[in-house]
Amino acid sequence: MVGRVVVHVGQPKSATSYLQTILWSNREALRAQGVVVPGEQRRDHLWSSRLLREDPQITRAPEHQQRAWERVTSELASSSGTGLISHEFFAAASADQARRMVADLAPAEVEVVVTARDPLSLFTASWQESLKNGATAPMADYGHGESSRSTAIWDWRTLDLRLVLERWAQAVPAERVHVVVLDPGADRDDVWRRFAGLLGVDPAAVDLDAAFPNSSMGVAQAETLRRLNERLTGFTKAFDKGVYLRSYVGDELLVTQGGEKFWPTEEQVAECRRRASLLVDHLATSGVRVDGDAAHLLVPDTLPPRRVPSSVTDTEVADVALDLVAAMLHDVRRLRGEVAEARRAAPEAGATGSDDGPRTTVRRLLGRLPRPGGG
Repeated sequence: MVGRVVVHVGQPKSATSYLQTILWSNREALRAQGVVVPGEQRRDHLWSSRLLREDPQITRAPEHQQRAWERVTSELASSSGTGLISHEFFAAASADQARRMVADLAPAEVEVVVTARDPLSLFTASWQESLKNGATAPMADYGHGESSRSTAIWDWRTLDLRLVLERWAQAVPAERVHVVVLDPGADRDDVWRRFAGLLGVDPAAVDLDAAFPNSSMGVAQAETLRRLNERLTGFTKAFDKGVYLRSYVGDELLVTQGGEKFWPTEEQVAECRRRASLLVDHLATSGVRVDGDAAHLLVPDTLPPRRVPSSVTDTEVADVALDLVAAMLHDVRRLRGEVAEARRAAPEAGATGSDDGPRTTVRRLLGRLPRPGGG
């Protein structure tokens, strides 16, 4: 059994995908330094999170998904060194669920790592991420309240770090909880170097080429995706959301359009500012270990002017949507050309099949996109 397990619990939209891409693309290099990232694939950690948080959807999932936590713990039990589990949805776990997870990992000593950013930028980024997962709530209606359900991700249950720390503090002593504060002025790889320091590995011993930070949509692009979601039916599976909405429409097409940055409403900004102040006070007295400057978690008293999503006009949405359709048509034409070229190169491959229509072509295109890593 590994002697130590580091559980990276998020928060959502705090460089989690960036770090997870580094970890999963460098598993062998990390193992050579004594760090085991357990599981057959990256989504084993997502599925483990759903199992431990008692998400009812996992009970209807294929057996392979339902056995993810078994695979993770079995690999840790047969390994030595340090184990590493990482998924941002663990931030929503209840105190009881956190305690059960720690008990399942015994006799290894569990440490918790939370990557964190100021609540205002986190709130804004998480609304966009909710849209990439099919949500339809306007920003003015987003994030109100603190859900009591461990299956709730996109509200203050996970966005308020103080609440996350209070739940996990009931499972792990404060001295074994690390808060890595993102520095908005640092270079892209700063968070990896500090995360590697907590793991006890050489940050330069891994390949960072596959890692990239998630970029934001502009205000008109985000509002267009929100309205698109209102018209979609049947896109309820995690694969559909991850590949069609998040990866293809969101990241591949809308993010690359650029666009204006934006804020939530004045009332929501004030709420972010209030929660940030309470968080910094909590960190000063809780005994958890803070890596970085806690002042970066505060929301400034004065902010540069930006639009709010409710100001987006129908004309702006139409412009974004037309660019979106144009990009999709280019993708369809390109892939149809690739299919035709492949058939010319190997006529026997398509001799018995019927001609592909546009919808089949789009499915082939999207099937080649990276599969979702979980959030």
